[in-house]
Amino acid sequence: MRKLLAFVLFFSLNSCGNRSTVQQDNPPAFSLKDVQYRSFLYFRETADSTTTLIPDRWPTPSFSSIAAQGFGYAAWIVGIENGWVTRKEAAEWILKSLRYLRDLPQGPQPEGMAGYKGFFYHFLDMKTGRRFQQVELSSIDTGLLMAGILTCMTYFDGDNPTEAEIRKLAEELYRRVEWDWMYDKEKQALSMGWHPEKGFIPSWWNGYNEAMVLNIMAMASPTHPIPAEAWKGWTKTYLWDNFMSFAHVNFGPLFGHQYSHMFIDFRGIQDEYMRRKGIDYFENSRRATLSNRAYCLSVRDKFPHYNDSVWGLTACDGPKDTVVMKNGKELQFMGYSARGVSASYLVDDGTIAPTAAGGSIPFAPDECIGALKGMYRTYGSQLYGKYGFKDAFNPLFTYGKGNEAGWFDVDYLGIDQGPFVLQIQNYENGLIWDILKKNRYIVEGLREAGFTGGWLEQTKL
Repeated sequence: MRKLLAFVLFFSLNSCGNRSTVQQDNPPAFSLKDVQYRSFLYFRETADSTTTLIPDRWPTPSFSSIAAQGFGYAAWIVGIENGWVTRKEAAEWILKSLRYLRDLPQGPQPEGMAGYKGFFYHFLDMKTGRRFQQVELSSIDTGLLMAGILTCMTYFDGDNPTEAEIRKLAEELYRRVEWDWMYDKEKQALSMGWHPEKGFIPSWWNGYNEAMVLNIMAMASPTHPIPAEAWKGWTKTYLWDNFMSFAHVNFGPLFGHQYSHMFIDFRGIQDEYMRRKGIDYFENSRRATLSNRAYCLSVRDKFPHYNDSVWGLTACDGPKDTVVMKNGKELQFMGYSARGVSASYLVDDGTIAPTAAGGSIPFAPDECIGALKGMYRTYGSQLYGKYGFKDAFNPLFTYGKGNEAGWFDVDYLGIDQGPFVLQIQNYENGLIWDILKKNRYIVEGLREAGFTGGWLEQTKL
């Protein structure tokens, strides 16, 4: 979904509904629950009332992101458990949405389709649900969509017709994905995607990144599984290295250490690779988070706004792709880019994304909550508004009208609001983790990958 290279964003002319229940842009004091609530409202209020599709971003008119759609399904469940929406309302909306996804046309034609072989295109038109421009049939975005759908399949366990149909549709959507079609046996990896115009993308899901949950679900498929050996193919490409005094499996942008953990509780369970290292993937993400923070503190001479409560690099919006001169030195800035740092990766132009800290709250709560508080108190309504934290900011970019005090994004991004909702809840009570511990496909996929220990040993499905 988010490749290490920045991709170009196209904007459609679609608009989406707005039914805000938040009356003030900036509450008087920082509240983690307010961050979560406002981020939840992104999914409740910006969805198209007819198609139920979630926009990639708001308020800039955009296409729909199918990964954000998956995050949104899980966010509705968080809303139920926090009393922000009734179970009945949420169930009816999710049922309407799953019916819509099921009925969207699938086929190999380059136009007029929403997907093919059970996969969905990365971006869909908000009003028609069809492929947006010439985007790829996306394996990871379909995977994140299915993670949200499986969350619904397990959570909605009532014996009423609405919840029974949710379970039926969730099962149907998951089972029809032909994961094996996207898999290359020689490379032991899933392709990142497919275009009807030119076939499979010659890039593969090798470790380590956000695709753990993708591989786990693909191995567990009862209809089109990929072989268990895929996990060995995944782990053999890991980079274990010491970065900023933290030894861990490296990946630059923090979202790669967060997305699978939004759905799966990796605490206390280990695959063969992690058994050899003596840690689990949760600890790995903790080290990655702290190394990201340590890097930011180490470059304050270059980026003076970085400090112990203003940090966090991940894929996000940016000011623009440009080079400017300041005091005889060139400063390079970027638009949307996969910002991040590791032993083998460095993409940093001074742009901070609050979701970097927000999505890592379960791993390092003191540091991450402290960062959100610090950014909120420092930048206030420039950065925090209707749907919580806007996507990104860069105080160093003071070029052009409206940027005199620095650049602050006008948009919220669905894939960056989702981590606030889900990870704050996982930090508080493990809600999404506990739901998916009861999902047979997640459990079977973990076992296929060779995970043992912890809660997995006590689970019998």
